[in-house]
Parts: sequence; C-alpha cells; structure tokens
Amino acid sequence: MKKLLSPILALIALALSLSSCEDSKSYAELLADENKAVNKFLVQYRVVDHIPEDSIFEVGENAPFYCIDDDANVYMQVLSLGTNEKPAKEDRVYFRFTRYNMFHYVVGGDNTLLGTGNAEDMNSQTTFFLFENYSVQESSIYGTGIQLPMRFLGYNAKVKLVIKSQAGPESDSSYVIPYLYEITYYKSMI
Repeated sequence: MKKLLSPILALIALALSLSSCEDSKSYAELLADENKAVNKFLVQYRVVDHIPEDSIFEVGENAPFYCIDDDANVYMQVLSLGTNEKPAKEDRVYFRFTRYNMFHYVVGGDNTLLGTGNAEDMNSQTTFFLFENYSVQESSIYGTGIQLPMRFLGYNAKVKLVIKSQAGPESDSSYVIPYLYEITYYKSMI
C-alpha cells in the first residue's frame, strides 16, 4: 500500500506544480493580454492613428479615438474641447476622473460598480498635476498618459482616454492593467 501511495502522491505534487506554473504569466503574455483588452474595446469605435494635422479634433460620443502618443499607449476621444486657454509648462492642472479596468469593462454595460475615481464625489479632493513636469510626485503618480490631452486641448476639456499600463501609474505598469478614463481638466480646484 505504501509503495502504491508514494507514486500517486508524487504525481499529484507534479500536477499541482505544473498547474501553478500555468497561473503565472510572463511579462510578454501580460502585454499580449493587455493589447487584446484594448483592441476589444477600440474595435467598437473608429480609431485614427495620428493627431489631425490642423489639431482640429472631432468632438462628441461618436468622435473617433485618436492615438496621441508615438508608442500607441494612449488613445483619446474628445467629448468637449474646453476653452482656448491651454496650460503652460509647470502650470497646475486639476482634474476629476473615473477610470475603468479594461479587463472588466463591458461596452454598453452597467459599469457603475467598476469605475473608481473622484468625478462623482464633489466632497473628495480634486487631483492635480504640474503640466509636463514628471519629476514631482503629484505629476508622476498618474503616469504620462493623463497629461497628454492638455497638449492639444484647453481647460474644461472632457475626454475619454484609453491608457495602456506603460503610460499609466506605476501600479498599473507593474500589473500590466489598461484603463479607460473619463476625465475633465480644470484651471482651478473644483
């Protein structure tokens, strides 16, 4: 009985160790999963792979998602252009946002439970960054992608952004999680 039990336990241990190896993915596999999630979302929309030469963006819920960085990590749909005033380098830009984990986001679905951020709660603190200054924590904490729309749009602009992990916060980069953001940018604290 002992002789029969020992090989069976060894096989069970081997099976468990192999199944645990399958659970952990390589960084390349995580990036591939991220790209699939982003592509699954973007396929629902028109996508323009460049910024318009005249910087005149289509606006509204039916506007395309524009690729706004060279590495194709950030896509922007402009919901409102905002004012003509744009921030200068080091200006404080306040923003309110809701973000959705794109691994859980369902196009057209009820995402009220999945979104996080400060857009809905006016009692929560407004967040800010110093425009194009990534050396301070207030700016770097959200990654580079969150600032990109302000290169093209004015204060009070409202956008949807698809931000892949490489352009997002460090925590998203570590876990390779893409997010869909709905953001409004402000000149002063709201």
